[in-house]
Amino acid sequence: MKKIIITVLTTVTAMVVAAFMGLYMLLGGSLENVAQTVRLISTMSFVKSQYVDDVPLVQLVDGAIDGMVKSLGDKHSIYMDDENFKAFMQQTEGSFGGVGIVMGFPKDGTCQVMSVIEDTPSAQAGIQPKDEIIKIDGADVSNMQPDEMAAKVRGDEGTQVVLTVRRQGQEDFDVTLTRAVIPLTTAKGTIIDGTNIGYIRIASFSENTGKEFAKELAALKEQNMGGLIVDLRANPGGLITSCVEIADQLIPAGEIVSMTDKGGHKTIYESQLESFDYPLVILIDGNSASASEILAGAVQDRQCGTIVGTKSYGKGSVQTMLPLNHGDGLKLTVARYYTPSGRSIDGTGIQPDVEVALPENATRDLQLLKAIDVMKEKLGQ
Repeated sequence: MKKIIITVLTTVTAMVVAAFMGLYMLLGGSLENVAQTVRLISTMSFVKSQYVDDVPLVQLVDGAIDGMVKSLGDKHSIYMDDENFKAFMQQTEGSFGGVGIVMGFPKDGTCQVMSVIEDTPSAQAGIQPKDEIIKIDGADVSNMQPDEMAAKVRGDEGTQVVLTVRRQGQEDFDVTLTRAVIPLTTAKGTIIDGTNIGYIRIASFSENTGKEFAKELAALKEQNMGGLIVDLRANPGGLITSCVEIADQLIPAGEIVSMTDKGGHKTIYESQLESFDYPLVILIDGNSASASEILAGAVQDRQCGTIVGTKSYGKGSVQTMLPLNHGDGLKLTVARYYTPSGRSIDGTGIQPDVEVALPENATRDLQLLKAIDVMKEKLGQ
């Protein structure tokens, strides 16, 4: 009997030691890290067993992860539940379930409708540009980050979302919208009336944006375009790979952007384009962020175009998406990026070469008009 007991104790001891060593190695060989992890687990166990009401363990784990990410103090790193993570990931695909608005974020905790896509639920409900969204399904947006707001508006086709809207001169009102499949056309071009100036608006950088841009650019060249204006206003960014695809069509061979991660490893993206034989103007504003700033910064540093508008958002960090095993996920900052001259625009933004404000009560697009004037000067018109 003693032998059996000793054998069991020896086996249990070996398992405990193995578990401890595994945790020790997983946490970088630090006893302090092990102690803090045990602290977290013991606290969770205490709350689970002693709290007056039953609490699902998943609720405690979700809360712990959310608090962990928020403790970083980085507004671009967020934890998303399964519904919000799914909606967020759809932003980079060819279509998504949504209501058909392009949202801008003039300052933290605010959400403004920048434009409304035709023949979508928002257009049919009378949502207008410059409307401010103050609540989403009753939740105040002032405590949300831009990605979280966008994810909450999106969702499966046929589901509903209630937006509380603030419109100048009216009382706040609710609009109930049924989500529909919104085709994600992110690049659209035209020749500006009465000119030979090409214009391409890029709404965001999704997986198809590079190809869409190439198609629009080719069409403008066939129409004997003399110069090109690329509009990045209210473009929140997206996939850096799509941004690089477009830069490779506009910027002569050389550096586009570099990224440096936690370990100091540097990744450099370069253009292979022989030349771009057209004058170039880039439009930006305070809602041009991330990948938009990478493109604008590269054009500015490489001196291959003129930047017109107002100072950009100032997001100089790179995030990666980490799916977790319950459908939820993390968006986590993993690197910082630098323009070709080596500058970081994080918190400072891109200062335009030609600054032009667009007052809220403006009846004409003064920024676009200035971009046209700059282009005409380049063309000698």
